[in-house]
Amino acid sequence: MTDAPAPAATALTCPSCGGTVTLRAAGYTVTVACQYCGSILDVSQPQVKLVTEWQRASDRLRIPIGTRGTLRGVEWEMIGYMRRSERGAYPWEEYLLFNPYHGYRWLIYNRGGWSLGRQLNVAPTGYRAPEIDGRPMEPFFADGEAQVDDVVGEFYWRVKRGDTVRTDDWVAPGFMLSREADASEVNWSLSELLDPDEVPEAFGVERSGRIWPPLPHQPSPVLPWLKQALIVAALALGVILVAGLLTSGSTRLAAQRAPIASDGSDQQAVIGPIVLTRARQRVNVRAIVPDLSNGWVELDFALVNRADQRGYGASKTAERYSGRDSDGDWSEGSRRKSASFAAVPAGTYDLIVDYRAERWLGAQSAGDWRLDSQDPQIEFVVSRQSGSVGNVILALILIAIPVLIGVLRHASFETRRRAESDFAPTGDDEEDDD
Repeated sequence: MTDAPAPAATALTCPSCGGTVTLRAAGYTVTVACQYCGSILDVSQPQVKLVTEWQRASDRLRIPIGTRGTLRGVEWEMIGYMRRSERGAYPWEEYLLFNPYHGYRWLIYNRGGWSLGRQLNVAPTGYRAPEIDGRPMEPFFADGEAQVDDVVGEFYWRVKRGDTVRTDDWVAPGFMLSREADASEVNWSLSELLDPDEVPEAFGVERSGRIWPPLPHQPSPVLPWLKQALIVAALALGVILVAGLLTSGSTRLAAQRAPIASDGSDQQAVIGPIVLTRARQRVNVRAIVPDLSNGWVELDFALVNRADQRGYGASKTAERYSGRDSDGDWSEGSRRKSASFAAVPAGTYDLIVDYRAERWLGAQSAGDWRLDSQDPQIEFVVSRQSGSVGNVILALILIAIPVLIGVLRHASFETRRRAESDFAPTGDDEEDDD
């Protein structure tokens, strides 16, 4: 069995201007628009009939009629051109491609983007929410009216300027499903957004610039990067958290108890030597007053390097109060107080603490905690902190910033893409007043 021979090109004379019109899909073509004067010819019968005479030279086409190019592995010839619009607004261009073994395809040009369309032989299932090859399509345009504003070349149906069809469109990333209907028939087609370089490489046309506003079926250019960024951010977050857990903790360097004077006099305690071996480290000092009640202890810390007497200072107050009122028992404050010194260099240090214990005069009936305790003392604990919560937080912020920028750019693109949809939210939920 041999393949059917490819239809041969046939030449005819335009009855309007006398120009030679070439039929590139002879036997398939029903009407042809003269490329010289734009007149519409009926070539379905041997006797060519002039359907509409239009004395106007055709505009310069992006792809001239007769141009051949290989697209998606198939050689196509451009045989027909239509410029269409939505009731005169939002114009787009359609180029009819023909291959004798593969039939017809449409190249659709809109706002700098090219799409390859094909007619569907079977209507998709589910009119309101159709699916194509398992791909759900969301409604985008509804109850439109597409009209033919210009036509040149040959077509497999009768077409002329002013023809209109009712349209509905659905989209998915990279694809648009279209329904066109008139009084006699309904046609379904599916178009796929092409890479910006495909049509220029196939037909030698000039590459378009940035597509803006986005096409209804244009995928977000930020989304692939954003998906990768989220994966990288998740991995980096895991590494940071694991590293933080492995390096976090504290090492006790020194501990000492000191007595608390009952008369509230100034006292001093010296804890040392404290040996710091790392180039830089965080040193934490914690003071604990177990018997503190209705009073406070003022603390002045000074971490002093024995070699150069360079010091790091901090002042804290441990305070604890309690009582009873009409609402019941209450308490506030803490018997513990901490001070931290960041990035302390290596060396041998002494911790000098000047402190003084006071009582709350408003709690005389409760007694003096310095006297009520048999041996009031304050405990000092010096430790070296491993890891840094601040560094972890900073790392998380640095990871989150580019991801957040990507999310905002993606959201901005999607908002602009959906803005033209007939199903886009208007943002006006209030009823108009009469």
